[in-house]
Amino acid sequence: MAKIVLKHISKTYKDDTIISDLNLTIKDGSFTVLVGPSGCGKSTTLRMIAGLERESSGEIWIGDQCVNHTQPGLRDVAMVFQNYALYPTMTVRGNIEFGLKNRKVPKPERETLIRDICEIVGLTPHLDKKPQHLSGGQRQRVALARAMVKKPKVFILDEPLSNLDAKLRNQMRTELIQLHRKLGTTFVYVTHDQVEAMSMGDEIVVMNKGVIQQADSPMKLYHDPDNLFTAQFIGTPAMNIFPYSAFPGFQAASAGNVGYVGFRAEHVLMGSLNPREGLMLEGEVITRESLGAENIYQLRSASGVFFIKTFLAPLEMSDRIRVIVPYAHLYYFDSDGNRIRDIAVPDSKAEHALEPAPGKTLVSIGGV
Repeated sequence: MAKIVLKHISKTYKDDTIISDLNLTIKDGSFTVLVGPSGCGKSTTLRMIAGLERESSGEIWIGDQCVNHTQPGLRDVAMVFQNYALYPTMTVRGNIEFGLKNRKVPKPERETLIRDICEIVGLTPHLDKKPQHLSGGQRQRVALARAMVKKPKVFILDEPLSNLDAKLRNQMRTELIQLHRKLGTTFVYVTHDQVEAMSMGDEIVVMNKGVIQQADSPMKLYHDPDNLFTAQFIGTPAMNIFPYSAFPGFQAASAGNVGYVGFRAEHVLMGSLNPREGLMLEGEVITRESLGAENIYQLRSASGVFFIKTFLAPLEMSDRIRVIVPYAHLYYFDSDGNRIRDIAVPDSKAEHALEPAPGKTLVSIGGV
């Protein structure tokens, strides 16, 4: 196992800067996921750790060794790619054994390693098959087994499940989580899928345009985002965000530099409403997505479109409803998109609290 530290890393291709001054510590034994949209620099970061790309500046440490000038094969890192990279003419056994032979591992030790690893990943019945006779999930297990027999300090996985169908992808997520727990090795995993990131990582690094937006636990990212990008990238549906200017009725005395107001779909309440307890909106239902016990609605209000999530009985399309978001569940961001956490919650019993005008959208501002 090994901790990974990136110090002031930058990566430039000609005049195009992909990553600028990136600093990151990946904990020893963690399952760390780098997530972000395509082109955000996550795969480039991964490849620099593995030694497949050369950093333009900065230092990369694996354990107690600076590996800037260390060849990929000597970094004690094993990579698993999305295309598996298996040798089609070799059996499962041959693919797993190939690297061991190159390292001149004695045959008895090779056989023991292959037997133990294949038992862990469920490949024992398939050792004599070639890749074309395996399913996508089985091929991915071969790629994992080939990496595991090296007993590396670090596993690096670059979107390894993207070629699998949805059901198999869910199954492989569970297997990778269990595998990490068995091995206790540092895993660094890249994906653009925030659901995958949230379900697998104990530490998630959200990136955009080569810059780390936030590095935290999944629940911290979801419930306490540092900025607009993280708030909207993490979560399904995305956090509802409105410009501050969309609510001219806001009481702004304690609002400070508020540029945006946000709330999660599941925090929107229907039913008995007290307009002094939060932000009230009135809207028309324009779409409904039924997910068994859960329903997600898209509403159009005078201030803009937003989502709500509820376990209540389904609403009819075109219903016009009034909802409220409690002050405790409102998020505030400044005009640059940075989170504001120090806005006082208004007194819900105050006489000056706003009341909804007939047929209008009530708006007031509070904080967390």
